[in-house]
Amino acid sequence: MQTENQLKRLSKFMSLVLRHQPELIGIALDHAGWVAIDELVTRANAAGKPLTHACIREVVATSDKQRFAISDDGLRIRANQGHSVEVELGLAPAEPPDVLLHGTARRFLSAILREGLVKGARHHVHLTTDLGIAGAVGRRYGELVLLSVAAARMRADGHVFYRSDNGVWLTDMVPPRYLEVLD
Repeated sequence: MQTENQLKRLSKFMSLVLRHQPELIGIALDHAGWVAIDELVTRANAAGKPLTHACIREVVATSDKQRFAISDDGLRIRANQGHSVEVELGLAPAEPPDVLLHGTARRFLSAILREGLVKGARHHVHLTTDLGIAGAVGRRYGELVLLSVAAARMRADGHVFYRSDNGVWLTDMVPPRYLEVLD
């Protein structure tokens, strides 16, 4: 059993290698972002990052954001979304709710209202229906600003949405006309 701080560090490390830099420890993600848990454990330990099957399962089970998924056969793991490396998660287009939320920092607001929400280095813009999650995400970067996204209107106008396995809503971008700052 790991402490909360140990689990947080392991989750950050797993996010780094499963979403952004698998080459850091010499693993290769398959086309859908999966890697064998045995290989992840072996390569992480060889790189000086103590990781076990039990630690991985504990991180997956206790993650409030459910960042990772273990395959049905229990042999592979991947990040649910947020990749900056090329992967195809195999998500089908989904009908979004009328309104979705996005938390950000006030210092980004003028650029967002001018350019919209852009995916940057990631594959998609991340949105949620959960006010608490949107707030937690936005607070990570500074003074919180919550944005409402007119998702149903976007969808009607031809924008495509996906829903990841952990319930995060994904889209390529959100033009400014679909955004509203919540007070």
